Amino acid sequence: MIQAWRLEIDKTLSNLLHQVPVAEAARYSVLNGGKRLRPLFALATADALKAPISLALVPACALELIHTYSMIHDDLPAMDNDDLRRGKPTLHKVYTEGQAILAGDFLLTYAFEVLSNAPDLSPETKLSLIELVSKKAGASGMIGGQWTDLESEHKLLNLNETNVLHEMKTGALIEASILTGALIGKAKPEMLNTLSQFALKVGLAFQIIDDVLDHTHPEEKHGTRSDVTNQKSTYVSLLGIEKAQAKAIELYESASAMLDNNFNLLKELARISVFRTK
Repeated sequence: MIQAWRLEIDKTLSNLLHQVPVAEAARYSVLNGGKRLRPLFALATADALKAPISLALVPACALELIHTYSMIHDDLPAMDNDDLRRGKPTLHKVYTEGQAILAGDFLLTYAFEVLSNAPDLSPETKLSLIELVSKKAGASGMIGGQWTDLESEHKLLNLNETNVLHEMKTGALIEASILTGALIGKAKPEMLNTLSQFALKVGLAFQIIDDVLDHTHPEEKHGTRSDVTNQKSTYVSLLGIEKAQAKAIELYESASAMLDNNFNLLKELARISVFRTK
């Protein structure tokens, strides 16, 4: 089922990105591989709550547009200055730096156009999704986390500070993805809270493994150890590789125990996100 959903996501993303110059640049990054974990999280959550996948597909793809925009900007010389993304040249290496900025801007703004036009959803659900995603992608979420990340270069953060940073920078969009599926599935407040806590644990576990892979396989991710180069505190620098991996597994197991068997597919996606090798 996961592979079938991934194919549907790729098809929908391709259809959403029409042939205009800025979208063509965006297509390079959006369609350049990727695990599609965030839209898959949304679909799996909606499915667990018995909502039709067709209702969640377009909003799920809007989340992937936002995720890709964040990577395009994160790779820029003013941010992490990475040469590779998913084993291929980053967008600002293929196009100009200015074009990469504009392509990222396009994906962020277009994502909200996509959400507002999502088929077969009530106006109330669309407004709830737009509020959720704008908050989790904004100053109290992903952008705020990126801001803190930039301010933290050449500083030694403790573990709690690092957790807070990545709950915003990485965890917030994963939380938005899972709660998108939950809102479409009309989850009750108690379930929304449980899924929010699940998402934050999975988001931290995902980031810990990302730090491990950035240290052990930098050539597959960015071409360099960008966090080392930029002198950032990471889970590897704070805990070491083995303890970091153990912490990620602990977070995954704690998150998994929060949900019943109706959410087995969501839990499987969480497992895939933690026990990955690239």
